[in-house]
Amino acid sequence: MDDNKPTVETYGALQQAYDFFNGRLFAFALPNCLITLQRKDKRMSGYFWGSRFEHSENDQRTDEIALNPQRFKIDGIEEVLSTLVHEMTHLWQHHYGKPSRNAYHNAEWAAKMKTVGLQPSSTGKPGGKETGQKMSDYILEGGLFSKASRELISDGFRLAWSEIADRVRTTEDAEGGGKNRSNRTKFTCSDCGANAWGKADLLLICGVCDTPMKGAEEELPTRGRVNGNLQARRLTEQIERVYGLGVL
Repeated sequence: MDDNKPTVETYGALQQAYDFFNGRLFAFALPNCLITLQRKDKRMSGYFWGSRFEHSENDQRTDEIALNPQRFKIDGIEEVLSTLVHEMTHLWQHHYGKPSRNAYHNAEWAAKMKTVGLQPSSTGKPGGKETGQKMSDYILEGGLFSKASRELISDGFRLAWSEIADRVRTTEDAEGGGKNRSNRTKFTCSDCGANAWGKADLLLICGVCDTPMKGAEEELPTRGRVNGNLQARRLTEQIERVYGLGVL
C-alpha cells in the first residue's frame, strides 16, 4: 500500500516555506493565508487575492496566494520559492501599504521587493521596468532571498510533487488511436484570455477584443495580483467593445 500523502506533502511544504520566509524576510509581520494551486494559465506563475476566503463558523477572512503547479518542474524550486515571496510581498502591501487598483504593481511594492532580495522587472531580466500591470522579477545575487532560499533548500526542503508536462496524444501513443495534434499551438488573447489553437505560424486576432493573439511560447511567465476589480474592468471593456456602450 502506498503510504504517500500528496496533499499533506505538497501543502505542508508550502506552509513551511511561507513560515520560513515570513520570519526571515518579513519579521513575522504577515498574517496566515490560504495557499492554493491554480493552473488556469500556464504563463502565470502565481497571484495574490486579498480577503478571498471566509471562515464557515465566524466572520474571519483570509487572503489567498495561488501558485501554478505547471511551473514547478519548468522553473525549478528556487524560482517557485521566489514566486511565493513575490506574492507574499503583495500580501504585505495589502495589509501594511497602499496597493494600486486593478492589480498594478506600483513603486511601493517594487521597493519592498528589492528589500527582500527580488528585483522587479517587466521582462524578468535586468533592464526591465520595475512597475507595471504585468510584472515578473529575478533573484538578486547575495540578497536576502537568495541567502534564505539556499539555506532552506540546503536543509532538505523540497516540493515532492510536480505536474507532469502537457503531452499531446498521437496515433502512436493514444489508446484506440486519434488525430495527431502535435503541430498545434495555443494562442491567447492578452486582454480577455480567450484561447485558440492552430499552426504556429498563424497570425490570429481576437474577435471580441480586436487584439492580436500570442502563441504560448511568445510571452514570459508572469506573476500577478488578481482581484475582483481587475475582472470587472475586463468584463466592462469587453462589453463596451462589442456593443459600443458605456457601462457604469
